[in-house]
Amino acid sequence: MYREYFDLTSNPFSMTPQPSMVYMTPGHREALAGLAYAVFEKKGFVVLVGEAGTGKSTLLARTLHHMLTNRVVSSVILNPTLNESEFLELMMLDFGFPTVPESKAQRLIMFQEFLIKTNRAGKIAVLVVDEAHKMTPAVLEEVRLLSNLELPGEKLLQIVLAGQPELVTLLNRPDLRQLSQRISVRLRIDRLTESEIEHYVTFRWTRNSFSAPPFTADSYASIARFSHGIPRLVNAICDNALTLAFAEKSRTVESRHIEEACRDLWLVDRPSEADGTNAHAPLNGATAGRAGMNDNSGAIHPAPVPVAGLRVLESYREPRRSFWSWVTRSRPAQERGT
Repeated sequence: MYREYFDLTSNPFSMTPQPSMVYMTPGHREALAGLAYAVFEKKGFVVLVGEAGTGKSTLLARTLHHMLTNRVVSSVILNPTLNESEFLELMMLDFGFPTVPESKAQRLIMFQEFLIKTNRAGKIAVLVVDEAHKMTPAVLEEVRLLSNLELPGEKLLQIVLAGQPELVTLLNRPDLRQLSQRISVRLRIDRLTESEIEHYVTFRWTRNSFSAPPFTADSYASIARFSHGIPRLVNAICDNALTLAFAEKSRTVESRHIEEACRDLWLVDRPSEADGTNAHAPLNGATAGRAGMNDNSGAIHPAPVPVAGLRVLESYREPRRSFWSWVTRSRPAQERGT
């Protein structure tokens, strides 16, 4: 809604991973180099760990995007909540197998032949598992056994496991010690520091506009405070704050816009007349997911409509012209049935 108002070519704070929009902190550069090194040197297992929203999926997408397509053949598992048979089937289908036999023995023979053929062609087979902290120990053990498909002194399958810090705890289980011992490269992505947040916002903004970001110095401090350095939250906060500024026809995004956006996102406690709750206190992880939804009775209540959304609707309201008519007139004629 605010793209034209702020002279943007596209949304700089999209929640969808975009390889071209990766802000490379020193930690990101190290992780990117480590991933490339592990794959091209055929190290076998590599693990990438980071908090939710720190950019693991985006970094993986960029890594695969920049690898030579004539050198790497990849299978990417985005949802590993599968049993052993389903995981093997999905992996093979994503590697390009037209059909997958029901027999596990036949699957393994076909997959081994595929890996040998790929190696002889001078290519590297890479299995990437995102959200790996959700894998069961049984599936992880199955992946470990796949790594046994090798030639003397050379791994035929390179395996990248990416997940949240819980993945470290999972891999440290006694029954997974054989897998843990095989991990040759361990990488980590940390949260943005307060000084990096302004550079992060500026980086994404200038990729989509020739103008300087409209955020004030105080607003950056508020973004750092409420996002806790998590890029995904920075994106959500900036997107909502820009919507608020647009609704007010303000050319700058101030700290008050950030704080109101955070309240809309349930990242800040809303003020309570009864108990005088601090309106600017960041929510902790345990509270944030339930804020405004549950009471002591266990009943679930509908979430409030974000203030930003209401103000945007008001900004489009004109005499004798409702928001619905604006939506209808904005749609192409063929969609309206005219």
